[in-house]
Amino acid sequence: MENIESPQETLVIGRFDTSEHRYPCCIVWTPLPLITWFIPFIGHVGIATCSGVIRDFAGPYFVSEDNMAFGWPTKYWQLDPYKAHGGPTGWDKGVALASDEYKTRMHNLFCDNCHSHVSMALNLMHYENSTSWNMVKLCFLLMLHSKYVSIGGFLKTWVPFLILAGGIAAFLVFV
Repeated sequence: MENIESPQETLVIGRFDTSEHRYPCCIVWTPLPLITWFIPFIGHVGIATCSGVIRDFAGPYFVSEDNMAFGWPTKYWQLDPYKAHGGPTGWDKGVALASDEYKTRMHNLFCDNCHSHVSMALNLMHYENSTSWNMVKLCFLLMLHSKYVSIGGFLKTWVPFLILAGGIAAFLVFV
């Protein structure tokens, strides 16, 4: 893993646009079928470059670009690229280096997954002067800071869980 030591350069930050699925300098989240239905805070994440192009560790030896493995984001957490070492250029380098590394890795649902990919990008860019990003910290901070892209994103996240929970509750009450 390469450390980013370039000086801060001027890079144009793209325009935030949910209709075009552009989330510059954001961590994005989408539900995982079945898993999110039972545990609504667990989902699939990706990280967007300064231009808004989303990269996500989508499976063994594969990092997708602008084609998230489980659909477009339903939530996002916008971060400040100037808190990355090297500013926006450092942000993009961190995303690129982490993506290149994860193109060589086997996917493991429990310990080397999409959250690990995003955490590595944040560590490589020394986001907020930290190299202690990990999947647990990322999951917790996403729960606290993320925003839904729309009412549809909120419904896509919560309706399956509410139907399942309601069905289980009804079963327990009437059986």
